[in-house]
Amino acid sequence: MALDKSKQDLLSARRRAGVSIALNLALAVGKGVAGVASSSTALIGDAIHSGTDVLASSAAFVGLWVAGREHPSFPYGLYKAETVATLVTSIAVIIAAYEIGRQALLGTDRLPDVAIALPVAAISLLVALFFGIYQLREGRRLNSPALKADARDYLADGLSTGIVLIGLVASKFGYPVDRWAAAVVSLFVFKAGAALLISALKDLLDASMDRETEREIIQMVEQHPRITRVKQCLSRTAGGRFIVDMDVIMHTPSHRIADHVADRLEALIPQKFPLVVMARVRPHYSSDTIIRRLTPVTKPEGEPSPHFVRSPWFLIETIDTEQGKVIKREFVENLYADREKKKGLLVGNWLLSLKPDEVIVAKEHNGTASMLLREAGVDIRASVD
Repeated sequence: MALDKSKQDLLSARRRAGVSIALNLALAVGKGVAGVASSSTALIGDAIHSGTDVLASSAAFVGLWVAGREHPSFPYGLYKAETVATLVTSIAVIIAAYEIGRQALLGTDRLPDVAIALPVAAISLLVALFFGIYQLREGRRLNSPALKADARDYLADGLSTGIVLIGLVASKFGYPVDRWAAAVVSLFVFKAGAALLISALKDLLDASMDRETEREIIQMVEQHPRITRVKQCLSRTAGGRFIVDMDVIMHTPSHRIADHVADRLEALIPQKFPLVVMARVRPHYSSDTIIRRLTPVTKPEGEPSPHFVRSPWFLIETIDTEQGKVIKREFVENLYADREKKKGLLVGNWLLSLKPDEVIVAKEHNGTASMLLREAGVDIRASVD
């Protein structure tokens, strides 16, 4: 059986994290050897930064592996394992900043051997920038906080290597600024680590999803014909993904319809919003004396149409069932009546947007439009001649 998209994304993210570990190790060794051979304090500090990146990338890999596990003790999933990996990454970056700054402040002014250090720094810069941009793009595509954290770490590494490169170029012209370049590197690295730390803590403390996405979910739910309004919507992050818990008000006297609509919405929300890994909808329902009834008709004020999806017009009646009278009548034209392809789908979705409680048809109808309406909990009844 094919893996679902969420698990496929996790597998893809794990592969990229594995590549990141190998690349970071190569950068750390290359910079370290060149830094010692050239006596460059800045390049040695940058090697320490890349060395901590190996730990950070390893944490991302482990976090992504754990995130794909399932366990009955964790009903909401283990997606926050990625957030823990991000937290470890941020701590590693902050430690790197401290070590680079310490070496810069305690070191002495000296001119490194730029013939050795300069080519290594230039190549390391290109590698870090290229892979960092690629990793960030893939992290956003897969919505993996661990990969995005790893990418920002690479970009921070590229920035620090760029400063090292500038210092080495200055050293080539006789200016002993190598250790001061290392001091500047430590500040940038610390800033990147602090940003990652704050982001991870927000996730661990159950920060809500972004307001725009939450509003879109509420709007989608409230468009359902049986939903009067969303009473409450609570959301929280789960390792770059979201969990949604909402209470909805619906007008129906039937607990069967209420449960059906709630179950349907719990399936629809993750379908339309792939970042939502779990949705829980609790219905609050009661009978409503005011209902909306749709009837296919041949023309405004005309006879009921014998057809359903091909009917040119529909009568919308707002009815007070308690008093047995029609409060409001209006006619709407069927814009899809002449469509040749996907007519049932188009008409069904259009009728759902009108939020009917019941639809009157001339005879039993089991097409696509009827299926959509029934799935939404709309009552479809054959007219009585």
